[in-house]
Order: sequence, then C-alpha cells, then structure tokens
Amino acid sequence: MTRTAGPWLLTAPHEPPVRQLPRGPGHPLPAAVLFDRDGTLVVDVPYNGDPARVTPMPGAREAVAAVRAAGVPVGVVTNQSGVARGLLTRRQVEDVRLRVEHLLGPFAVWAVCPHGPGEGCGCRKPAPGLIAAACRHLGVPPRHTVVIGDIGADVRAARAAGARGLLVPTPVTLAGEIEDAEHTAPDLLTAVRLVLAPDKPPQRAAGHVACLPAEEAR
Repeated sequence: MTRTAGPWLLTAPHEPPVRQLPRGPGHPLPAAVLFDRDGTLVVDVPYNGDPARVTPMPGAREAVAAVRAAGVPVGVVTNQSGVARGLLTRRQVEDVRLRVEHLLGPFAVWAVCPHGPGEGCGCRKPAPGLIAAACRHLGVPPRHTVVIGDIGADVRAARAAGARGLLVPTPVTLAGEIEDAEHTAPDLLTAVRLVLAPDKPPQRAAGHVACLPAEEAR
C-alpha cells in the first residue's frame, strides 16, 4: 500500500481573531468545532466541483453562526476522494470552499483529504489525520475539540484523534453508525446547542433510513 502526502490545509489569507467567551465550570466551551462538509454543512452532491451546486443544509448558517458567536473557532474536515479519482482538481475544491464561505462565513481552517480509499494515507476519515492537522493549525488540543458529521467515518475519526464526535444523521447514515455513535442530534442546530450547553443531555436520533454506504463515495 503506497504512502501518500498529508492533507491539504486551506485557509483564508487573513483570518479574523477569535475572542472566546469565558468558560464557566458548568459550561466548558470546546476549544474548536470541526464540521464535515458534505451532508453536514452542505447538501451532498457527489464529487462536486461546481460552486453553483452548493446548497447549505437546513440550519447550517444559524449553527455555524452560533459557534462563532460563542468565540469558538470553526473548521472543516472533509474527504474529497474525487481528486484521487481524477474527477476534481484542487482549484475546484478551492472554488467550492469559497462558495461555502460566501454562504456560511469564513472558517479558520479547512483540512482536506484528496486521497482515495486504497492509498494508505493517514488523513482520510475514519483515520484521525484531518482532525489532528486542523487542531495543530488552530493550536488547540483534540481532546477539547468537537467534530460534527453525518456518517460513521466522522465520529470514528474523532474518536481516533481523541476528540468528541457528534453524529447528525441523514437518510444515508447507516443504522449501525447511529447505534455506534456516543452522541447524536436530530439536526445541525440542535447539535451545536448541545455543544455549547454540554450540561443538557444529548438526544438519540431516530427515524433515519439507511440507503447508501456514503463513506466510500466521498
């Protein structure tokens, strides 16, 4: 199995400073929140390189804004195997990133895995490399970081990195992935509210039908 280079780190030229609100003993805010892209922040369009096809998921704008308002850095961790498959270029990945930021606001870091499932990289989720790289860039410990995603690979990557994973299921989320997740939420805005108010018990998501093994498609 061939070893490959690490993830791409995409950042804005001038990142606004983050001023985190004080942490009370009953409400310890995370050091950072990292979001999956496809199926979490934006509607999953397989191998999308067209900014015009970017559509935010319900509640995404409000959810990300709430994290920023709390002074917590936000980032994106995303598998983009379309690059390895010859279906996407780095420029297209960048163009989609810029469109997402136009719609949802700036993110402090994007950690992108451009490798395919068989390349043996350490960054393709469920491996921990994307989360580790994003945390290094932000200067935060993974153990104080929350990762929010829609499939099992997201929460397993968080677990492998020592971060907290939170699953927001969609119709493509497998039933076993929901059962395996320690924390779930029925939608993105609820997920963020749980992250920012950790004394409230997390909810188990229900009623989602498993349709596709989306983990291998990204």
